[in-house]
Amino acid sequence: MSGLLEEARAWVGRAANAPATARDAVNLPMIRRWCEAMGETNPVYTDEAAARAAGHPGIVAPPAMLDVWAMPPYRPGGRTSEEDMPVLALFDAAGYTGVVATNVEQRYDRYLTIGDVVTSTPTVADVSEEKRTGLGIGHFVTLAYDFTVAGEPVGRMTFRVLKFKPNLSPAAPPPPAQEADSFPHPRPAITHDNAFFWEGLTNRKLLFQSFGGRLRHPPGPMDPVTGSLDFEIVEASGRGTIHSFVVMHQPQMPGFAYPLPVVLVELEEGVRIVANMLDAAPEDVAIGRAVTADFVEVEPGYILPAFRLA
Repeated sequence: MSGLLEEARAWVGRAANAPATARDAVNLPMIRRWCEAMGETNPVYTDEAAARAAGHPGIVAPPAMLDVWAMPPYRPGGRTSEEDMPVLALFDAAGYTGVVATNVEQRYDRYLTIGDVVTSTPTVADVSEEKRTGLGIGHFVTLAYDFTVAGEPVGRMTFRVLKFKPNLSPAAPPPPAQEADSFPHPRPAITHDNAFFWEGLTNRKLLFQSFGGRLRHPPGPMDPVTGSLDFEIVEASGRGTIHSFVVMHQPQMPGFAYPLPVVLVELEEGVRIVANMLDAAPEDVAIGRAVTADFVEVEPGYILPAFRLA
């Protein structure tokens, strides 16, 4: 066993960081916004009468929000609270400077209710032997989070990250930005169900399925509400607003320029679509800003939708 692995495994069973207590109690506005972003429509999360009719004492939070409440404030530069953990700092110091989340498992003891104040306590659960992955050589570090309200257990989460060396070769200066174009762009899987969408892009059109006037995206074989197989294809105006967004910093993929703003746009027809932003600085991208669709020919004959600030 290497000295690094031995030192890291000495953390197993110990607190990975100090407990974090939510800045705000469980509240309806945050629940509502989360449900809107995730497309969750169960009324027990937003309607008092429906929650009581289902046997709850009142409105409850979606269980999958368990780790949301005690999250730390947003950190510029894309860093997460996990990256400040001493056990992970060991790998940073040894050159394993890359980090990517690999999987999450959650267990729920009870529903969270309005007014609950959640505390999250992380523990180091496991550190793997060195593994060779597509991202580079690295170690999987498993963190176990216990969530409590006034000392009462309400849930548990296992969160695994990979600390890796970004490449196996000696460090080299980054390639010029223009070299990104020399890499082939990832291609979609075109099927019978979505071929019309990609054909529309070649004609600089945003085409969507319409089931009785209700637009759907991504395309599918049937209406998820009624089960109908009958639909029309309609063209959207391309005008909309940013419903949500992320600015990607890592892991960096060939063929893209970083930092990369990726937006979830709600079009004026009521359907949402994910695409990259064009000619917009990350600090100019904000929820609610008006955008208009554009089309980018990333390779001859291969066109993708994108958006610009309107």
